[in-house]
Amino acid sequence: MTILDRERLVTRTGRALELRPAQPDDERALAAFFAKVTPEDMRFRFLSTRRTPGHDQLLALIQGPNAHGASLIAWNEDGTVAATAVLAGDAAGERAEAAILLRGDLKGQGIGWTLLERLVAEARSQGYAVVESLEDRANHGALQVENDMGFDAAPLEEEPTLVWVSKRLR
Repeated sequence: MTILDRERLVTRTGRALELRPAQPDDERALAAFFAKVTPEDMRFRFLSTRRTPGHDQLLALIQGPNAHGASLIAWNEDGTVAATAVLAGDAAGERAEAAILLRGDLKGQGIGWTLLERLVAEARSQGYAVVESLEDRANHGALQVENDMGFDAAPLEEEPTLVWVSKRLR
């Protein structure tokens, strides 16, 4: 997949999703999505007590992280947003950060796994050496998925509540 394509994904549990880049007319659907995300999951994704994002934050998500990344939306078959996935690479082309946010009522269906697998594949195809993510130590679900996918975890001495996970791609 290139960042400009649409792709049909099927999770290990058989849930079908359409993955595509965020577009300007997605703001309303993203606002509805964020209304269904738990406060804990918002804290895990943004590492803050941020509530539902406002117009400016939604626009930032739609526009993407930078010229070296992508902001993707995973759509359910009913046209609602299941998850967001962001890949933000550095200008040197060495490191890419992955971030996924999933509706709480859709957990346990392989969506997070499938999206992370897709982000890793995209980072690999773009030539990045490492995919990484900063996780809250209490985000056991994400840490388990990353561990199962071969990510290494390292504590942050300056911030004991956070863990840096990374996977070497080359």
